Amino acid sequence: MKQFTSVHDVQDINALVQEALELKKNPYAHEDLGKRKTLGLIFLNPSLRTRLSTQKAAQSLGMNVMVMNMGQEGWALETQDGAIMNGTTVEHIKDAAAVMGEYCDVLGLRSFPKLQSVEEDYSEDILKKFIQYANVPFVSLESATRHPLQSLADLVTITEHAPAGRRPKVVLTWGPHVKALPQAVPNSFAEWMCAADVDFVITHPEGYELDPQFTNGATITYNQQEAFEGADFIYVKNWSTFQPNYGEVLTQDANWMLTNQHLANTNNAKVMHCLPVRRNVELSDEILDGPNSLVVQEAANREFAAQAVLKRLLEGIK
Repeated sequence: MKQFTSVHDVQDINALVQEALELKKNPYAHEDLGKRKTLGLIFLNPSLRTRLSTQKAAQSLGMNVMVMNMGQEGWALETQDGAIMNGTTVEHIKDAAAVMGEYCDVLGLRSFPKLQSVEEDYSEDILKKFIQYANVPFVSLESATRHPLQSLADLVTITEHAPAGRRPKVVLTWGPHVKALPQAVPNSFAEWMCAADVDFVITHPEGYELDPQFTNGATITYNQQEAFEGADFIYVKNWSTFQPNYGEVLTQDANWMLTNQHLANTNNAKVMHCLPVRRNVELSDEILDGPNSLVVQEAANREFAAQAVLKRLLEGIK
């Protein structure tokens, strides 16, 4: 594996999930693989789970880790080709990424969309330029349109807790929020679930349809209770609109917030969320603090998802 930016970079997702589960049993089994190798983690946006889990995963593989928060510690980056840099930007992404590639054997980048232009965000310009100019194995720590490390951890968690002997039903449901959020997590979760061996349903209010490239194969309904019938897993996440008006909040309907009452017609569904979560806005306390919540276990699996990916990237270095 040379890069990990989406499910399309993985030849066999079930094998990768099983590798993560094996690493969970014995995280130090390959602690010499990353000896004298350096992972660079570059953050253009805040992070808790992604930073800590990926850093720990790399250390378990014997890697050195360097972390840089560009907003506080780096120069303001210019991303436009041919720019006359006589404004506020100080360093071009061509130069910054190339230098980082000299210092690091593997590079990871986290960046968020601006939610101002669908064309700009969905072009993944920053992600693609970092990959191009760094010229080393690369892992996405979240981009404008996807969060593959989160989605792999989600699938690991579902695999661990799936009912025996049958295909699980997984539901992605929109939840209310106080501001417009990106589509990266729901896009990525949908893409991975459509590739996995699950019965996958997406439910949201009208107007919150995701980009169809991520939802091909999913059942989509505006009726949340209908979607929940017989569900084994419910994944809660807010997102803003994709089309026709990008990045908008159409409703903050509190009825979409998951409570124990919503679980009545499910198969005692386990509830998931990528975190951070706005308690009693996106998801109720009674769910988060109750027996159906998997959010902490899900977050814990971020470490082993990252470790499985980094192991594959290290094995690809000649």
